[in-house]
Amino acid sequence: MRTRPVVLAIPLALALAAPAHAADNRVIGAGVTVRGLDVSGKTVDQAAQYVGGYLGGYLSRDVVVQIGGRTERLKTKDVALKFDPLLTAKRALHAGEARPAGDTTAVDVAPALTHSTKSVGAWAKAVRKRVTRRAADASVRITVRHIFRRHAKRGLSIDPKALAATLDTTLNDSRAPRKFRQPTVPVSPKVTYGELSKRYGTIITIDRNNFRLRLFKGLKIRKSYGIAVGMAGLDTPSGLYAIQNKQVNPAWHVPNSAWAGSLAGQTIPGGAPNNPLKARWMGVANGVGIHGTAEDWSIGSRASHGCIRMHVSDVIDLFRRVPVGAPVLIK
Repeated sequence: MRTRPVVLAIPLALALAAPAHAADNRVIGAGVTVRGLDVSGKTVDQAAQYVGGYLGGYLSRDVVVQIGGRTERLKTKDVALKFDPLLTAKRALHAGEARPAGDTTAVDVAPALTHSTKSVGAWAKAVRKRVTRRAADASVRITVRHIFRRHAKRGLSIDPKALAATLDTTLNDSRAPRKFRQPTVPVSPKVTYGELSKRYGTIITIDRNNFRLRLFKGLKIRKSYGIAVGMAGLDTPSGLYAIQNKQVNPAWHVPNSAWAGSLAGQTIPGGAPNNPLKARWMGVANGVGIHGTAEDWSIGSRASHGCIRMHVSDVIDLFRRVPVGAPVLIK
C-alpha cells in the first residue's frame, strides 16, 4: 500500500509575517509629538506601537468625495496607502535630537505615509467619466411647415487634476478630514440657441401631400412654391437630405429604367428639347433632385419619376437662394 506525503499547513498570517526588527530602546526627547500625540519619553518601539494604534485605523479609512448629488468612495488599499509607525517613531526621535542641547521647544512630526499618486490620478479620471453630464447643443426640429428651436443645456464635470491634488494632500495628512466636497465645473454646449439661425441659414422642405416647396431663411419661412412630385410607384423618397450639387442647364443622364424607353442609358445635353431637366438642377439624393419643367400643367400633381418639378421661373429664383449643403426635408 502506497502512502501519501504529509503536507504541513502553515498559517497564512505566519507565512506572511514580516521578520521582527531588533529592539530599539532609544528614548524620544521631551516636547515631541506625532500629529498631536505625545511620544516624548517613549522608546522608539513604544512610540511606534502607540502611534500605530491611534492612527492606523483612521488612516486606513476610505476617502469620501461628494460631487453634486453623488458620493464617490476612494479605498485606501486601491492607492496602496502605507503607514509606517516605526519610521514615524524614528523620525520623532531624530526631530528631538535635531534641537540644540537643552532645547525642549515643542516639535510635531508628520506620520510616515506613502501612496500611489498614479493610482490616485487614474481614480480621479474614472470619477470624471462617471459624474460628467454632457452639454446638450441647441437644435432644431424641422417639419414641412415650421422650424422649431430647442434650447441648449449646460453640462457639468470636474477637474480630475484638481481632484487628484486634493486627494494627494488628504492622504498625506493624517489630520485632513476624510470627507470633502469637490466643486464641479460647467460644460458649455458647442451650439447655442442664438447660433441656430446662422447654422441653419437655409432649409428646404418638400410637402408631398400638398405639393409645396417651402424655403426657410434664418429659421423663418421666406417663400413657398408649387411643385410636382413622383407618381405612384416612382414616389419621391421621404427623409432628411441635403443639397448635394447645383447645375445650370443640366445634362440628363437617363437611368436604365423601363420607363425611359429608348433613351435609357443615354446622356441628353443641357437645353436639348428632349431634356426634361429645364433651366436648373439641385441634386438631393440617389438621382433625385429639384429641377424646372416644361410641363407646367403637372405642377400640383404626382407626375414625375421621383424628382421635384418646379416652374422654370420658380426654380431659377430658388436656385440663387439655396447653397450646397442646405438641409432638405421631404415628407
